[in-house]
Amino acid sequence: MTSNDKEATKELIQQKIMEHQSEVRIVRRIVLIVSLLLILVAAIIVSGGYFYIKSAMKPVDPKSKVQKQVEIPIGSSVTKIGETLELKGIIKDARVFKYYVKFKNESGFMAGEYRFSPSMNISEIVSRLKTGKLMQKPIVAITVPEGKQLKEIAHLIAKATKKSDDEVFNRLNDKTYLKTLVAKYPDILTNEIFNNKIKYPLEGYLYPATYPFYKQHLSVDEIVASMLDKTKSVLATYQEQRKQKNLSVHQLVTMASLIEEEATGKVDRHNISSVFYNRLKKGMPLQTDPTVLYAQGKHKDRVLYQDLEVNSPYNTYKNNGLPPGPISNSGKSSIEAALNPAETSYYYFLATNDGSVIFTKTLEEHNQEKAKHISSKK
Repeated sequence: MTSNDKEATKELIQQKIMEHQSEVRIVRRIVLIVSLLLILVAAIIVSGGYFYIKSAMKPVDPKSKVQKQVEIPIGSSVTKIGETLELKGIIKDARVFKYYVKFKNESGFMAGEYRFSPSMNISEIVSRLKTGKLMQKPIVAITVPEGKQLKEIAHLIAKATKKSDDEVFNRLNDKTYLKTLVAKYPDILTNEIFNNKIKYPLEGYLYPATYPFYKQHLSVDEIVASMLDKTKSVLATYQEQRKQKNLSVHQLVTMASLIEEEATGKVDRHNISSVFYNRLKKGMPLQTDPTVLYAQGKHKDRVLYQDLEVNSPYNTYKNNGLPPGPISNSGKSSIEAALNPAETSYYYFLATNDGSVIFTKTLEEHNQEKAKHISSKK
């Protein structure tokens, strides 16, 4: 190769290098421009979404004095409530309402006839739905106290529906009907309630509360749906705790019912809970009197030694572990105690005549307290 050829080749290589560098600069500019454009578009979308949501949270018409009648049927989902409110012109966007409720972890909305105004913001609407500030007084209100059993609740429903206790109780235990409830409420009702050892499948699942109704003729199914809706909303607030505790809903309501039945107003339910969990961990029977009475289907002031011999899977003197299912309903305080037992070394507790409870670590200590306070309990 001549020196001229070498020089030409060198110049060609340099030219190619310069062209490549130029192309690289152009590509970099294009990438930079595209990136800036994408960032700009994303910023516009985020900004637009933010302002849209902010606007949707505000009243439809802040100056409106109109009051619109809105019916929230029993069992309405948050999605359905939002759609109803949007259709009535009370809120701007049902989706924003739904996401607001989920973000705020709001629950416990009450069915009924409401009066809402387009001048209300979403937080005001949610507050009214939770407190049940309705446009009229309920025609019927059913109050279910804590610690009530299914037969007692059936009686309350029977009075409200003007049906016989047996008719209502049979409905509450009808397997075909129960299967429809399991399908409708899979978050709280599972096939565990059909265990052949369980006396009554819905025992413990009808939450203690006051249930207002705004129509003359009520069906058993409507009342039960309202009660299960309440149970679902209450238990939803404890879902993460329950999962961390590795408890099924059925186990949770069963444990809570035992605490509810053993507790009095003066008792620290968390200590009672600790006794039950300590016994379970050690493989000891729970030995709680209310399960014996439930097995017998009786209400008694005193449990006798002969009562402890009842042959039933609910008899926690004869069987280790939790009973097959709840023995009553339970309120929030017992549910929370079931999820958060105190850290103790107690294995025994004794209810005294004045309603207080003495907690002890050993059987010897328990018997000493028993001799002092309730020597003739059994």
